[in-house]
Amino acid sequence: MKRDSLLQLVKYGVVGCLNTALTLGIIFVCKSFFGVDEYLSNALGYVAGFVNSFLWNRRWVFRSDGRLRREAALFLCGFAVCYCVQFAVVWVLSRSPFGDMEYAFTDRIVLSGYGIATLIGNVAYTLSNFIFNKVVTFGSARD
Repeated sequence: MKRDSLLQLVKYGVVGCLNTALTLGIIFVCKSFFGVDEYLSNALGYVAGFVNSFLWNRRWVFRSDGRLRREAALFLCGFAVCYCVQFAVVWVLSRSPFGDMEYAFTDRIVLSGYGIATLIGNVAYTLSNFIFNKVVTFGSARD
């Protein structure tokens, strides 16, 4: 792997970690503190992650100076496709026997099957979104 590609992958990972924290934080706060429906909370978290991700990926990760509207439209398309992948993973896992389980880390820290499904869905989203943006959205910004 070329040095520039490796650096791009590392930067994408940093942005991905920040987006993951932002997305999961918003999902948790909406669902746990405000009682928002779990799927609406999920969508709100991903919208915030979308805006943050586009800005950082366009300027810092892929260093694109392409047409803003075109890239924004492609980024939105990629977001929609990858969000559907994520949503399907969360929905399937939440509806399976896995979704009814609880995972106790301590007496006070318990993660539901939905929580684990959300984490797994987030990984599916991140991987599919990197590929889409590298190849399609910012493909002209390749090394």
